[in-house]
Amino acid sequence: MTLAQKRSTSPKFDNSFLSSLQKKFPELVPPAIALLIFLTIWQLFSWTPGATLPGPIKVIQDTWILILYPFYDKGGTDKGLFWQIWASLQRVAISYTLAAIVGIGLGVLIGVNKTMSKALDPLFQLLRTVPPLAWVPISLAALRQNEPAALFVIFITAIWPILINTAVGVTQIPQDYNNVAKVLQLSKKEYFFNILIPSALPYIFTGLRIAIGLAWLAIIAAEIVMSGIVGIGFFIWDAYQNNNVSEVILALVYIGVVGLILDKLMAALQNRILPSEQK
Repeated sequence: MTLAQKRSTSPKFDNSFLSSLQKKFPELVPPAIALLIFLTIWQLFSWTPGATLPGPIKVIQDTWILILYPFYDKGGTDKGLFWQIWASLQRVAISYTLAAIVGIGLGVLIGVNKTMSKALDPLFQLLRTVPPLAWVPISLAALRQNEPAALFVIFITAIWPILINTAVGVTQIPQDYNNVAKVLQLSKKEYFFNILIPSALPYIFTGLRIAIGLAWLAIIAAEIVMSGIVGIGFFIWDAYQNNNVSEVILALVYIGVVGLILDKLMAALQNRILPSEQK
């Protein structure tokens, strides 16, 4: 009788637990279920005859030391995943900041000057289509060192969406705003801070969000080619060279998580700065 009662109440307990969990975290349950399904399918495929990639269970078994000890530092490039990612993030922060400053400045200049826009737009459209890896040999030939070359690759990759979106945002300022500025006889400084920047801000943030993802992609590509520097990209290449596929997969997971966090942080900053009517 007791066993039957337990069996009859357990489904209700499970349902109530899931419903309460979904009420508390409504946005967490669907992606968690999707992730569980993905991991299950991945594991099943890894068990098929002839499969070459390890499943999630094998990956955890092979890399549990890296997972448990991300802060170890034995010198040189033999460091834990935290330090590898931290080194990459530092490079991204430096170059992304420079790209944002230069990109917004040039975007505003091009947006307000039609002659400058016509002159430089073909050049910018040409350069922005060059993949990050294609810039690596040029940057190495010009700068001669891995570190500044990696910084340049990130900068040249991240600047284009910022520049182009800023320029578009400036050209999309409503004519009524410009008419009001003329009626009030606003100075160039007042026009810049009170009309131009607030109106173009949604476009600027769109470029910044796109650029942060491209910058993170670029540093990975640059570090894979530029051997001998601490970074998650070099970690991936070194693991592949040593046939440690599980370590490569683990690093890819970390890269995806960091990229997602960067995008969410930029989205949170956008929601905090932009007025509600511009979101």
